[in-house]
Amino acid sequence: VRSVEKAQKLGLGDSADAILGNVDVTNPAGLAEAFAGYDIVVVATGFVPGNPFKMNAAAHEVDNVGVCNVADAAKAAGVKRVVLISSILTNGRAMGAEDTPGFKITNAFGQVLDEKLVGENYLRASGVNWTIVRPAGLKNDEPKNSLVITDGDVMTSGEISRALVAKVMTYAAFDASCENRIVEIAEEGSFAGAAPTSGKTFALSS
Repeated sequence: VRSVEKAQKLGLGDSADAILGNVDVTNPAGLAEAFAGYDIVVVATGFVPGNPFKMNAAAHEVDNVGVCNVADAAKAAGVKRVVLISSILTNGRAMGAEDTPGFKITNAFGQVLDEKLVGENYLRASGVNWTIVRPAGLKNDEPKNSLVITDGDVMTSGEISRALVAKVMTYAAFDASCENRIVEIAEEGSFAGAAPTSGKTFALSS
């Protein structure tokens, strides 16, 4: 989890199913040891915007170097797959989407999309099996609409519930069809303009 303290407040203490602990992706020394014995590593890290004079350095450290550190440690520890949560428009420049509101607004925070792309590419070339999930804009509400899934470099807008992202990440970790694949996800009806013409739509289930 991203915060042991928050997890404990939610009642997610140590149990037979979960062991809580701190792992710092910016400190590679202990990562391989932390990953030892695990088949899958799910990476849900991301820098938190704050001081505008430090955002570029923070995004670089967490979303770029931190992901590279995870990839190296996962390979060293014999992890079978790394599932990384990223963002739509991470490859926005190559998509010709630099002028879209989503790219401009998101990348204004520490050039984070550019930093994420470096981390993504490093993971893909690391030799570890991987899955990259790129959600649209995150919202706290419970999911209300069907899930739309496309391949990478398709979506330029949209929103999705954090709870629905968590479900997708869980499925992606164990679904062989997701291995070495980028998927982009959003809720149906949340797009600015026309919905993607490619991809699949899935009804919500409990």
